[in-house]
Amino acid sequence: MYQQFYNQVAEEASDRIRDNERRALRHSITLLNKAKKAGPKSIEAVEAIFFLSRLWGVLLEDLASDENALPAELRAKLISIGIWMLRHAEGIRKGIETDLQPLVEISESICAGLAVRA
Repeated sequence: MYQQFYNQVAEEASDRIRDNERRALRHSITLLNKAKKAGPKSIEAVEAIFFLSRLWGVLLEDLASDENALPAELRAKLISIGIWMLRHAEGIRKGIETDLQPLVEISESICAGLAVRA
């Protein structure tokens, strides 16, 4: 009986975490879309890149943690994606890159993946 209760609590906690990650990604997507309309040198772009960088910093820290329950191969792939996202965002910040769309598309894909229950 206690094991069943523990499993239910753990599953609910996992669902809440995934929901929080999904909401954060949606917020990032909203900011990125505003930045696309305003241009890569706009204040909207600065805000979107800042938020995206902070978000991926948190996600990468979690993915690198030994306590993360995702399979190692998936974690490694997500870490690679996160590093690419940060590099592309930094390229936009420096004026080397101008296209925000790849950041939007990848964020949307990951957000959709979080909606699928494991």
